Amino acid sequence: MWESGSEAGQEYGAGILSSSKHSVRTEGFVQRGHSWYVATDIPSDFLVQIGEAKFHMHKYPLLSRSGKLNRVINESRDRDLNNILMDDIPGGPEAFELAAKFCYGVAVDLTAGNISGLRCASEYLEMTEDLEEGNLIFKTEAFLSYVVLSSWRDSIVVLKSCEKLSPWAENLQIVRRCSESIAWKACANPKGVKWSYTGRTASTSSPSRSSNQQVPNDWWFEDVSILRIDHFVRVITAIKVKGMRFELIGAAIMHYATKWLPGLVSDTTIIQGDETSKCSIFNSSSITSSGTSWKGALDMIVAGTKDENSSVQAKEQRMIIESLISIIPPQKDSVSCSFLLRLLRMANMLKVSAALVTELEKRVGMQFEQATLSDLLIPSYDKSETMYDVDLLQRLLEHFLVQEQSESPSPSRQSLSENNMGGGSVNAKARVARIVDSYLTEVSRDRNLSMTKFQVLAEALPESARTCDDGLYRAIDSYLKAHPTLSEHERKRLCRVMDCQKLSIDACMHAAQNERLPLRVVVQVLFSEQVKISNALANNSVKSVDSHTQPIVINRKALLEGTPQSFQEGWVSAKKDINTLKFELESVKTKYLELQNDMESLQKQFDKVMMKQKQTSAWSSGWKKLSKLTKMTHVENHQCLSPKVPVSDEQNRKTTRRWRNSIS
Repeated sequence: MWESGSEAGQEYGAGILSSSKHSVRTEGFVQRGHSWYVATDIPSDFLVQIGEAKFHMHKYPLLSRSGKLNRVINESRDRDLNNILMDDIPGGPEAFELAAKFCYGVAVDLTAGNISGLRCASEYLEMTEDLEEGNLIFKTEAFLSYVVLSSWRDSIVVLKSCEKLSPWAENLQIVRRCSESIAWKACANPKGVKWSYTGRTASTSSPSRSSNQQVPNDWWFEDVSILRIDHFVRVITAIKVKGMRFELIGAAIMHYATKWLPGLVSDTTIIQGDETSKCSIFNSSSITSSGTSWKGALDMIVAGTKDENSSVQAKEQRMIIESLISIIPPQKDSVSCSFLLRLLRMANMLKVSAALVTELEKRVGMQFEQATLSDLLIPSYDKSETMYDVDLLQRLLEHFLVQEQSESPSPSRQSLSENNMGGGSVNAKARVARIVDSYLTEVSRDRNLSMTKFQVLAEALPESARTCDDGLYRAIDSYLKAHPTLSEHERKRLCRVMDCQKLSIDACMHAAQNERLPLRVVVQVLFSEQVKISNALANNSVKSVDSHTQPIVINRKALLEGTPQSFQEGWVSAKKDINTLKFELESVKTKYLELQNDMESLQKQFDKVMMKQKQTSAWSSGWKKLSKLTKMTHVENHQCLSPKVPVSDEQNRKTTRRWRNSIS
């Protein structure tokens, strides 16, 4: 197939070139220091100087095959011109030496390493068919087309050699043809690949490997990664056109980046110098509340860029990052979120263009649920006082929320969540919420972090994203610990971002003893814990009726499994505190019931007073008239009955009672 470069070379004369005509017989060239001489008895009459190299030649062999030398001498006013300076010849002295040998009829061995330089030099010297049939341009072009482009290895070598031949190699389409040849072979069936033609190690590139050995899809990554970034971009662009899967293209890009950007995978983040000066941003123990850990490392980076070599290296790496961002496939998950974040970290440090940084931030937002805390801890490379770039995380979170709103849930997204988090019940927002809570816990140790930034980041996600606020409580507690000078009002405002009802039982017990929390928050936590304990006891009672086998142990186990691991670890040490808290909760409950009874008594008394006031105002005049009427009737009856029939006192009392009863 296309690995048969050696066979094609044999058909083409094994890559040996020689001119059929020559007027000066010679056995070759002789080098003495920086000077070259033709091994012949005829003295030289023409000098070609290229840099420090000097070639003592003869006019006729060169002029008979080089249109450029012909024109220079003919157009010169000096008819006896016997020397010429050609510092701008592509390929340098090496390419001119081969071209000169061809002019003298000396056999030239063409290889993948020298063909591109010789092809460009022949074009520079204008060695066309008009001067001689089978001139150097024709023969080098034929070797490129029939030998080099049919071989994977030779195409890689030629494209690599073109790095020093710009713009000649571009204008002669050598770069384009080699890039397309490489792309075609990378997309072809890997069964035709011979391992001896790849850039792998000797143990894997031995030709003795069995023919039925399965070839991995990434077999071409290592070879392509030796190319310069502009040529790598050309190859990847050609591969995209030919329809290779986007995940393979993304993997090739990541492989290239890890090779050319050493700070991308190193915790030192491009800090050149002694090993003792390394500073890891992934080790949380190295982070101090004073914020000096990464600031010191950043000073080392800035100081290093003052050196000329460091500036050149930074410029090259900036160009690599910008080029890689531009060729990342647009499909989601074409590259990992960790790779994007590490690339973003280096882009911010090296001051990559703002438009490309924004594009990279949007890409991170598409896959934000896959991020890890270590990759998100990106230092502030600007003049910000904070240790980490909190504003950057805020932007990433906004991009994620915009992406979530624009996309509707799909089966592929659900399967992605299952793969990343081990369960389909946990959605992307819940995963992001846990990441943000962990990030807040880490950055809260920075004393320069304002409470407003903390609150904005904590409230960026909707309430439905968090089913449990234990992580948020841990972050708040860490912030209060690092900022002991906050006022009571500020602490209350900070705690509003947390919902006490979403705390687990263990988190409630920890918060109940936390002296840093405001008193009002502690009371809310206590009531919330009482409700949770009551519900847990109620669930225990229900389960005991159903199972009759140690329901309390089972329920306790379930409760512990539902709480974070960090709180479970402290369960044993908190047993004594649990008993104390239960006693305090019972006391609070008793006081609450007493207050409730007092309130009910006061309410009853108040109702009675109100009723009495209403009765007095509405019926007082009526009662007075009735009382007067009763007295008058009693006197008249007594006067009428007294002279005739004596009435006893008992009868008189009975009559009066009946009258009152009828009135009332």
